[in-house]
Amino acid sequence: MRATIIVLDSVGAGEMPDAAVYGDVGSNTLGNTSKAVGGLNMPNCQRLGLGNLTEILGVPPVEKALGAFGKMLEKSPGKDTTTGHWEFMGIVLEKPFDMFPEGFPEEIIRPFEEATGRKVIGNKPASGTEIIKELGKVHEDTGALIVYTSADSVFQIAAHEGIVPVPELYKYCEIAREILDKSGYKVARVIARPFVGEWPNYTRTPNRHDYSLPPEGEIALERLVKSGIPVYAVGKIRDIYDGHGITEYVKTKDNNDGIDKTIGYLKTVENGLIFTNLVDYDMKYGHRNNPVGYAKALEEFDQRLPEIMAAMGPDDVLIITADHGCDPTTPSTDHSREKVPLLIYGKRLKENVNLGERETFADLGQTVLDFFNVPLMRNGTSFKKELLR
Repeated sequence: MRATIIVLDSVGAGEMPDAAVYGDVGSNTLGNTSKAVGGLNMPNCQRLGLGNLTEILGVPPVEKALGAFGKMLEKSPGKDTTTGHWEFMGIVLEKPFDMFPEGFPEEIIRPFEEATGRKVIGNKPASGTEIIKELGKVHEDTGALIVYTSADSVFQIAAHEGIVPVPELYKYCEIAREILDKSGYKVARVIARPFVGEWPNYTRTPNRHDYSLPPEGEIALERLVKSGIPVYAVGKIRDIYDGHGITEYVKTKDNNDGIDKTIGYLKTVENGLIFTNLVDYDMKYGHRNNPVGYAKALEEFDQRLPEIMAAMGPDDVLIITADHGCDPTTPSTDHSREKVPLLIYGKRLKENVNLGERETFADLGQTVLDFFNVPLMRNGTSFKKELLR
């Protein structure tokens, strides 16, 4: 059999009970986006039960869903990509990753400048597209590196490919990763953010590369691989888990490329887990407070969902979810602390199963292990039995 997990990056389904702690009361990425654009057209997701999860204008509830539907709550502290994905696979964090709302301290920046031989400019939380527009000219004139952070625990380095060749930028990221790891700070990812073009009309290139902390303990993906079940990663999945539990991976240019490559695996591999992250919702629209673009991307995924389902075999399982929210309608450009959707379809699975609200994202990994008859993790509860006919 094959199981396919598709993470619609940041497509949250309503505020978590502790949203006030994160300043996210009222956030509902799906619901608020639908209202902002006068309704979403997502008939295929609707048939799977998407409209049964939260109020989505244009996507009303159905009386009989094609598969199972529910929501998952995040048990770990945080609202970032790494925390969400790690919890999917069984790691519930006790201590959140370190954030840098005032920029990185001198004890990080000084040794980084010394090791790279380049000055740092920026050093603040920022939108990646905005900060290269703001500082790109200075960077081109001086060769200084644009360093910034965000609502995630990230150390991002932006550089023009004509000033800093991509291999050199990757080397600088490795230097930053080593400095951060030795510093005692817990930073989830160092990210290379190369761009091209002329000021102020720069374009970020697909040569982004993430340098992640390795998972804090064993993850469900590693159990699968150890048991002879291959794991095929599409998009940034490989980077998020620092390669742990990944058999093979492919990078993606955008959501449609990610869908193409997911379908490609469904057409060529005979068994295993296909694990895909579609990042455009978050990167291109959520952080830029663009509900119109966000809505269009959601509708484009919905249009392609029948292709994915048609490529599935009789024993295959499809799971659609998200890792956090990023409501494009709120004043904040940060992620939002939200519940995430859970839609599950398989030709031999029960229809119209309401899985309710799962208390942890780790239920996802447990269920995948259960489907492949691999021993379960400590965290999470499998819902396999609820799905079987």
